[in-house]
Amino acid sequence: MSTITATRATGRARHLRLALTALLAAGAAVGAPFYFAPFQVFQLTMVLVYAVALAGLNLLVGFGGQISLGHGAFFAAGAYTAAVMLDRYDTGHLVTLPVAAAGCFLLGLGFGIPALRLRGLYLALVTLSFAVFLPPLLKRLEVVTGGSMGLTVDKVQPPAWSGLAEDQWMYFVALAVAAVALLLARNLLRSRVGRALLAVRDNESAAEVMGVRLSLHKTLAFAWSALFAGVSGCVYTWVIGYVSPDSFSFVLSITLLAGLVVGGLASLYGPLLGAAFVMYVPSVAQDISDAAPGVVFGLLIIVAMFVAPTGLAGLAGRVRSTAAGRLTRTATGSDRNAGPEPAADVKPPPESSAPPSPADPAPADAEPVGTPPRTEKE
Repeated sequence: MSTITATRATGRARHLRLALTALLAAGAAVGAPFYFAPFQVFQLTMVLVYAVALAGLNLLVGFGGQISLGHGAFFAAGAYTAAVMLDRYDTGHLVTLPVAAAGCFLLGLGFGIPALRLRGLYLALVTLSFAVFLPPLLKRLEVVTGGSMGLTVDKVQPPAWSGLAEDQWMYFVALAVAAVALLLARNLLRSRVGRALLAVRDNESAAEVMGVRLSLHKTLAFAWSALFAGVSGCVYTWVIGYVSPDSFSFVLSITLLAGLVVGGLASLYGPLLGAAFVMYVPSVAQDISDAAPGVVFGLLIIVAMFVAPTGLAGLAGRVRSTAAGRLTRTATGSDRNAGPEPAADVKPPPESSAPPSPADPAPADAEPVGTPPRTEKE
C-alpha cells in the first residue's frame, strides 16, 4: 500500500512539475515580442516556422524510421501554394493555410508510394532528386510561379484592435500555428498511428506479424510529414512576403535534416531546439567568417554532434539525470556521515524484591502444534 501511495505521489509531483514548466514556457513565449527588438522578434518567428517543418520531419525520420532529403520541396510546395493564391486569386491569408496543408498531404501521399519498395540510401536518393528538380521546375512555370523573379505578396497585417506592431502580430500568428502543430504531433504519436509507426521503425517483420499494415503507415508517414511542411511553408510566405525558386534549393532540405538530428530525433522538444539551431547558427557562422560561412557551419554541426550524440534534447536529459544522481548520492552520503541518532534516555523499570516466577511448564502429554488429535486406538 505504501508503494502505491509513493508512486501516486511521484506521479502527481511529476505532473505538477510539467505543468509549472509549461506555464513558465508559455509566459516567456507570450512576453518575448514585447521585450526584444523587431529583428529579434522576426528571428523568433522564423524559429517557430521551422519548428513546424521539423515536427513533420520528426514524424517521418525520428518516429517512422525512414529518411528524407527532400523535405524542403514540400516546404516550397506549401509556400508557393499560399503565394499563388494570394497573388493570382487574391484570397485571404487564412484560406491559404488549409489549402496548402491538404495539397501537401496529397502530394506526400503520392510520393510515399516509392517508400514501399525503397529504403535506406535508395529512398534518400529519390527524395533528394525531388528537392533538386523542383526549383528548375518552378522557374519553368513562369506564368504561375513568376519564374526566377518569384512572387511578392502582402504580409499579414495586425488588426486595429490589437495595438500590436506587424512583427509582433506575425509572431503571435506563428506561435499559435506552431502550438497547434506540436500538439497535433504529440497526440498523433500517442494514437494508434503513432504506435504503429514506432513498431514499423523498430522491427518491420514483428510489426507485420502483429497486424500492422506496413504499406499504409509508411505512406501515411510521408503524408503527415508533408502536411506539416506545407503548413510551415505557408506561414513562411506570410512572414517573408516573397517567394522565389532560389529560396528552396536542396540545401534547405539538408539543413532541415541536420537541424532535426542536432535537435534530437524522436523527441517532442527536438524540433524546437533544431529550429533554433537552423535559425541562429548560420548567422553565427556568418559573423565568424564572411568568406566561408558554410565551412564554419559544418564545423559547428560536427562540434554539436560530438558534444551531444543524441541531440540537444538528449543532452538536456542527460544533464538532468546526472544532476539528480549527484543530488541523490550527496543526500545518501550525508545520511551515512551523520551516524545513528543517540537513543533517548529511558529509565529502567523498578526492581522487584520477589524473585521472578518461572513459567508454568507444559504438561507432558501436550500435543505439538499442528499435529492431528490422538484417537482412542492410539
